[in-house]
Amino acid sequence: MIHLIVTALLVVPGPVDSLPALRQAAMAAKPGDRVELACGVYEGSLWLDNLRGQEGAPVIIAGADPANPPILRGRTECIHLVAPAWVTLENLILENATGNGLNIDDGGITNVPAQGVTLRSIRVRDIGPDGNADGIKLSGLTNFTLEGCTIERWGRGGSGIDMVGCANGVIRDCVLRGDGGADAVRGASGIQMKGGSRDISVQACRFERAGARAVNIGGSTGLQYFRPAPRGYEAAAITVEGCTFVGSDAAVAFVGVDGATVRFNTIIHPTRWVFRILQETRAEGFVPCRGGSFSDNLVVVRHPAARHPNIGDGTSPETFTFARNVWYCESDPSASRPTLPTPERDGVYGQDPRLIDPAQGNFTPAPDGPAAKAGAGALTTPK
Repeated sequence: MIHLIVTALLVVPGPVDSLPALRQAAMAAKPGDRVELACGVYEGSLWLDNLRGQEGAPVIIAGADPANPPILRGRTECIHLVAPAWVTLENLILENATGNGLNIDDGGITNVPAQGVTLRSIRVRDIGPDGNADGIKLSGLTNFTLEGCTIERWGRGGSGIDMVGCANGVIRDCVLRGDGGADAVRGASGIQMKGGSRDISVQACRFERAGARAVNIGGSTGLQYFRPAPRGYEAAAITVEGCTFVGSDAAVAFVGVDGATVRFNTIIHPTRWVFRILQETRAEGFVPCRGGSFSDNLVVVRHPAARHPNIGDGTSPETFTFARNVWYCESDPSASRPTLPTPERDGVYGQDPRLIDPAQGNFTPAPDGPAAKAGAGALTTPK
């Protein structure tokens, strides 16, 4: 009985005001409890092992004041959750870690995934800046949601959100923003799904100069890091829809994919290619990159060379399909039509979409123009 009273006192009172107190309260929390951190700046890292809520009753760790979120200023990383289940983090700012800003993993038990994590209104910034440092790193996580998060300026060789062996997840209404330098994020990606990741949807996100590959569907993973054991693909059953892309070498890369859908996105000024089809993992039993669908997207490029895809060897581009995309080259509208690996159905080429206010970042096309039914704003029923 005394133990129950002490546990309640750790969780129920007002916001805690130190990382040790936050860790103590979180580890004592029961399913459905909410632990709040007072506004302020907290130096150091928060490491939580086996934090457990229940489906429908997560343990919630949150900033007490959403208008003034607490700042966790990490060393190697800001927060690390090991083997969590049904945990929500919300209204926190994570910054200045030299490794990953937020790291969530399965504790190395690759056949028992972490699960049920929700990240809501988390802001991660100024991570790295060198090496393979990720804003948010997810390994072996299933049944997860990221919503309303902002990731800015991660490691030059890392990703804003990096997933290895993750499944059954949704990333929506997030912003990924690089620092704008031509070489500052060369080799990096905004969102990456690899290592056997599957059944993940990226919805209504905005990518601003978010690495060389703004969304990397698939990638290159050492076989020992797949979760679970390799099944012949880096990623499968991935959907990217309703998103806006500004800059990057390529908006989307299909890399060792077995099925992915990219639809109703607005792609503005990719510097080299609109999309790429590549094969980087070539171990025995892996399928060639295949089964991509690219439809109902609005694509605006500055120069004709950027309208074409980049297709690498060892892939199956003949399995990709294209439909109802609107392609416009600003410098030469007559050169808007791309060279695609298979014929496009009902594509629109060289017609000005008449964007409402691109100088201010509003890329909505004119409602009576040729792109009214394409692009991020035309998606009305996300799946």
